[in-house]
Amino acid sequence: MPLARSLSVTSLSGLEDWDEEFDREDAILFEIAWEVSNKVGGIYTVIQTKARLTCEEWGENYFLVGPYMESNVRTQVELIEPCNAALRRTIDKMNSSGCKVYFGRWLIEGSPYVILLDVGFTAWSLDRWKSELWEKCGIGVPWFDREANDAVLFGFLTAWLLGEYAAQCDDPPHIVAHFHEWLSGLGLVLCRQRQLPIATIFTTHATLLGRYLCAGSVDFYNNLAEFNVDKEAGDRQIYHRYCLERAAARCTHVFTTVSQITAIEAEHLLKRKPDFVTPNGLNVKKFSAMHEFQNLHAQSKARIQEFVRGHFYGHLDFNLDKTVFLFIAGRYEFSNKGADIFLEALARLNYLLRVNHSEVTVIAFFIMPARTNNFNVETLKGQAVRKQLWDTAQTVKERFGKKLYESLLVGQLPDVSKMLDKEDFTIMKRAIFATQRQCLPPVCTHNMLEDSSDPILNCIRRIGLFNTSQDRVKVIFHPEFLSSTSPLLPMDYEEFVRGCHLGVFPSYYEPWGYTPAECTVMGIPSISTNLSGFGCFMEEHIADPSAYGIYILDRRYRGVDESCNQLTSFLFQFCQQSRRQRIIQRNRTERLSDLLDWRYLGRYYISARHMALAKAFPDTFIYEPQEPTSATGFRYPRPASVPPSPAHSLHSSPHHSEGEDEEEQYDEDLEAEKDRVNIRQPLNVPNRNKNNAVVLPEKN
Repeated sequence: MPLARSLSVTSLSGLEDWDEEFDREDAILFEIAWEVSNKVGGIYTVIQTKARLTCEEWGENYFLVGPYMESNVRTQVELIEPCNAALRRTIDKMNSSGCKVYFGRWLIEGSPYVILLDVGFTAWSLDRWKSELWEKCGIGVPWFDREANDAVLFGFLTAWLLGEYAAQCDDPPHIVAHFHEWLSGLGLVLCRQRQLPIATIFTTHATLLGRYLCAGSVDFYNNLAEFNVDKEAGDRQIYHRYCLERAAARCTHVFTTVSQITAIEAEHLLKRKPDFVTPNGLNVKKFSAMHEFQNLHAQSKARIQEFVRGHFYGHLDFNLDKTVFLFIAGRYEFSNKGADIFLEALARLNYLLRVNHSEVTVIAFFIMPARTNNFNVETLKGQAVRKQLWDTAQTVKERFGKKLYESLLVGQLPDVSKMLDKEDFTIMKRAIFATQRQCLPPVCTHNMLEDSSDPILNCIRRIGLFNTSQDRVKVIFHPEFLSSTSPLLPMDYEEFVRGCHLGVFPSYYEPWGYTPAECTVMGIPSISTNLSGFGCFMEEHIADPSAYGIYILDRRYRGVDESCNQLTSFLFQFCQQSRRQRIIQRNRTERLSDLLDWRYLGRYYISARHMALAKAFPDTFIYEPQEPTSATGFRYPRPASVPPSPAHSLHSSPHHSEGEDEEEQYDEDLEAEKDRVNIRQPLNVPNRNKNNAVVLPEKN
């Protein structure tokens, strides 16, 4: 099934005369999501990072709507009085009618206004609203589905808020309501059913049925057109949720999704082709000099190396300077996230490195939260032994330094044989004996509650990667989110990613993929797939993704074994790169961060809102979409200099000398200048102050 383009293709150069400026003076934007100031999954990241750009665009006319969660409000929201008179009357009216509505500022970049609806406080209306939902929309929600019950309460409260606001305005403005995911979708359905004067947008970040189908052993993408969606949803007891999602997609003025691959999925499962693809972005921090982020990589890598020294004490028979750090991170979905194919590829990579007598060692980290009861004692002991060795070395160094200093003071060269006495040798011998180990370094850093049935551990037992001295590939399973306060690996996620060499995300189901996007922004190469939104996006915009450190694994048109061989090939080629080649590749990867900046990707949300306003208020707004042509858009060209991939390089072996490295033609400034030509300038929206005056944004 080909990847057909949607009406608005995600092409960052855009159309030649694509002008999205329109009058927003009398327009109000409400953005509704269950994850407003409530971190549950990736949608939280989307809304949080996009808020700054949207605030610059809409100023005081932008409001986020989400659920009231007391624990989150205490730390993330500053409660204040509404600044908008009509909104103040709306909230007062709802509070006097038996609701609890809070208003404040979300303490993130941009400080957007938030309206928080207390879902639990209005639970007394649940049965009445369920009856209305059945009578008006024909959707029944079972009593035992708590999440669906919350969606009903949240949807009715949202529709009440929007309807009341429209009624309280003396001169009704043009209201845009943007709903994210099925949990907020009922509010959209009710707005349309009640014929409220509101332009609506619905964004699905991943279809409900798609997630459930991919969780089983189903050939999902090759059978999209064959699924009986009603039966599949019913068999999985999510038919009521599916109906809410499908109704929102069908009722909305503008339907969007986050990637081309999800657009195909939505067209078959929700029975509507998305009007727009709105890729997810990030707030990119650019460095004034290229070496700055390289320095951060070196610092973070040094901290990971310290952890490795402790974890492998007694078996540290490999050179850390020739060690490559790989990692996979995310929700613990063994097959969906590709942990199964990654482990199989590691076993094959281990064989290749051994038969080729490679000096490179690979350490693969699995950062996936699972059920544990505490840290592994052997893992904690390793870090304690490392610290003890460091303290011993410091003590001997001080004693040695003092003797050296005293010898130089009297004008004599020191007698090296007398610099260390018996006590020093005794201390060092005791330290060496302390590093002796009778067992292998642990694979898992924690004690798993379900060790015997854990998919990752069972797969490791099957392929035999037990961190022996003969293995060139070592595995460390860290079943907990990283934290800078951890006594084991005291690093936050961003710092850990910067210290690794390659992120591996061979997902089978990944509507977008923030993990490889975060790697790209930090200048870390990554492996993604053509079944992930990120992978499809990069394939569309880069002529040779692997030259820029973006390896795209084919899981769409190849079988599992073929995909595993391709992944093994990617990993083996990466291990053959010299240190200089990896530095060049990281420079190229970091330059791609512009592609993922909200300053570029935010324009698709602007277009979606413009189209929604034109559909809801055709007398006031006009939107004329242009069909993309074959010449539309751009593709990053292949870098002019010698690529870092050993598959195409004259130097295919990691053993060549530094002198040979110098022969490679590489001009960082020239390459960067050519890449800048290929990307459209960032979006500069007018910065609106409280008086709605247009103020040009300051230059960074």
